[in-house]
Amino acid sequence: MSATTRNLLILFVGLLLGVSLALTHGVLAERTVRTQATGLPLDMVRTLSEVFGKIKANYVDPVDDKTLLENAIRGMVTGLDPHSSYLDRKDFEELRVGTTGEFGGLGIVVGMEDGFVKVISPIDDTPAQRAGVQAGDLIIRLDDTPVKGLTLDQAVAIMRGKPGTKITLTIVREGEEKPLKITITRAKIRVKSVKSKVLEDGYDYVRISQFQERTASDLRKAIANLRKKNGGKLKGLVLDLRNNPGGLLDSAVAVSDIFLDQGVIVSVKGRTEDNKLVRSAKPGDLIKGAPIVVLVNAGSASASEIVAGALQDHRRAIIMGQRTFGKGSVQTVIPIGNDTAIKLTTARYYTPSGRSIQAEGIEPDIVLDNLKIQAREDGFKPLTEADLSGHLANPNGKKNGKKPKSDKEDGKKLVTEDYPVYEALIVLKSLNLLESRK
Repeated sequence: MSATTRNLLILFVGLLLGVSLALTHGVLAERTVRTQATGLPLDMVRTLSEVFGKIKANYVDPVDDKTLLENAIRGMVTGLDPHSSYLDRKDFEELRVGTTGEFGGLGIVVGMEDGFVKVISPIDDTPAQRAGVQAGDLIIRLDDTPVKGLTLDQAVAIMRGKPGTKITLTIVREGEEKPLKITITRAKIRVKSVKSKVLEDGYDYVRISQFQERTASDLRKAIANLRKKNGGKLKGLVLDLRNNPGGLLDSAVAVSDIFLDQGVIVSVKGRTEDNKLVRSAKPGDLIKGAPIVVLVNAGSASASEIVAGALQDHRRAIIMGQRTFGKGSVQTVIPIGNDTAIKLTTARYYTPSGRSIQAEGIEPDIVLDNLKIQAREDGFKPLTEADLSGHLANPNGKKNGKKPKSDKEDGKKLVTEDYPVYEALIVLKSLNLLESRK
């Protein structure tokens, strides 16, 4: 091994140990002592050094030292867990842009599973969602490139590209007999994290698609606008966190705080004091105790699970849907120099009752399968008393044949377009009915 290579390896080992080492023989003894003190296995250090030298000497093409060391760092970090990664200059910049809500790509949040890219969730109003990509899809080919053997970063790099260009994803989906081919046109992704609408008089719907820096403030504005549309009254709220892959911890805490008056929202526990914290609610429930139903599914992850867990533990909301993704860890972005960083798992988070949802997820209070309801179009109308010839008139003077409010066309449209939201609305109405009869 050359002196240059040996010195680079010494520097690399020094970085592993968190100490600054001068490249002299005198420091080698110090390195040996510190290595023994920290328990770093010297045989593996020698193996690393030998592999480095073999690559330098025998690889088919020349490889510079910087590339080898950067790849070693990348492998060291990504081998820890699915969420830790090394961020080069481009990755670091894209991460910073992504948390503000505007970035380029297809509009999917992905991870790795068994060597393939797994879709955690498609992002609302993006090319991937419009093309029909679903949470749980396994991507096995990107155009003509097999995914097997690629790192997640490499796969993501292929999926990114100039807006307007196309890519074909080959997808394996549960329930489908053969792989699907979905062609998607890349676009500039602008994520609107909060959407809202009035479901019925006094009953509102808010969807959070991702937790960004401005999500909590946007949610407050959305609730204020809904109040105006409802004449200031609010009987219940459907909070939709389905296919929300998460985002910023602080944003999840702020959103939870909007609906809580007091108590712990989330606690974070890591190995160091810097990675331990407890976040609690401040007085002031923005919707003043109105009932909430939170919709979740397998695509609800991370920050979504913090909100669902906090509202569930405080009995502030009913959680409805399917078991959530189960990402109960916290990642910290640690800058390395001026333009690179590592995204490192530094802690686990716990719900107010002390639950860790890591690899378990949030179990809904009401389990609801992902069903789609189709209206029956047989033209049959059941016979009622009002249809009988010569029936007695109603003494209260009500008009015969008047349909109840629940039979409005809007209700029929909701049950066929989004059955879980319809069921959430029924639960909210039931809660109000029970409260009024106390």
